[in-house]
Amino acid sequence: MSRWGPEIIDPEPLPDGVLPALRDSTVRREAGWVVTHATFGFVIGIVGFSLPLYAVQYLTFPVWWRWLDAEQGGPGFISFPVRTELGALVVGLTGIGWAALALGLPPVLARLQAAPGRGLLAADPDTDLSLRVAQLTATRAAALDAHAVELRRIERSLHDGTQNRLVAVNVLLGAARRALTRDPDTAGEILERAQDAAEQALAELRTVVRGILPPVLADRGLSGALTGLAGSCAVPCTVDVEVPGRCAVSVEATAYFVVAEALTNAVRHSGAAAVAVTVRREGDRLLLRVDDDGRGGADESRGSGLGGIRRRIEACDGRLTLISPPGGPTSMQVELPCGS
Repeated sequence: MSRWGPEIIDPEPLPDGVLPALRDSTVRREAGWVVTHATFGFVIGIVGFSLPLYAVQYLTFPVWWRWLDAEQGGPGFISFPVRTELGALVVGLTGIGWAALALGLPPVLARLQAAPGRGLLAADPDTDLSLRVAQLTATRAAALDAHAVELRRIERSLHDGTQNRLVAVNVLLGAARRALTRDPDTAGEILERAQDAAEQALAELRTVVRGILPPVLADRGLSGALTGLAGSCAVPCTVDVEVPGRCAVSVEATAYFVVAEALTNAVRHSGAAAVAVTVRREGDRLLLRVDDDGRGGADESRGSGLGGIRRRIEACDGRLTLISPPGGPTSMQVELPCGS
């Protein structure tokens, strides 16, 4: 069940020995439920099973009453003799009442049968707190892993891109300094190449900075940042944002990166012709939805960045729901706490 719902915490191990186990309140409640379900629950089950049988027996009595001894009476609770068709029809009409009971009473009987279980098998008051602690522990670990991955990505970007550009600038400046004394005409060309390398290094640094926290969020807010993402998307994308006020910076950054990754997936994997991004604020929750008309079949286990999206969302105590049947469309629904 944990595959489709929240994590289920295993019960604590039982104490050794019968008497210590019986002193455990959980064991006593479970034993009480077994006794209650075996007696009261059994009776309720027999009643529920008998009602449709009585309904069929009474309703069909006018068909087969002639083959019975009239002195034996009718079916079930009918003890008086049935000698005429009118009497058999009256008995058959009572079957309508049995049918009504067979249709109306099962939900009531089910609630009666489930009531002892709700009372005796209910979780201890601290179970919800334990589950919450376990969930927070898991999301904290995932957040730390995501943070480590992000640091490695930044390190690789700086090492493979910006650092190499700056090394090239240093080499070119050294060559230009030597050329000033030997061949002044060549020095100008070398300085121009050094300037180009410096500009490329600055551009790569801006890319790294935008990957950490996009400045457009502070300048234009979430709506403007998402509109900018949609404008640079290779697939036609519409953005509908109605978020009064501002959310916490971390939440807006999470929403921004989730949309950015979702648009990247739509372009690379879904084959979509159109994408729609919708953002709403309901109370203290930020609701984000990304829909595309692609081929569907998105699966977190096959990569495509969906696992990273989920970890990023859960690190903010949010929830992700992905609906992507084969053949499409795909809908990614995200719920985040506004934090403000």
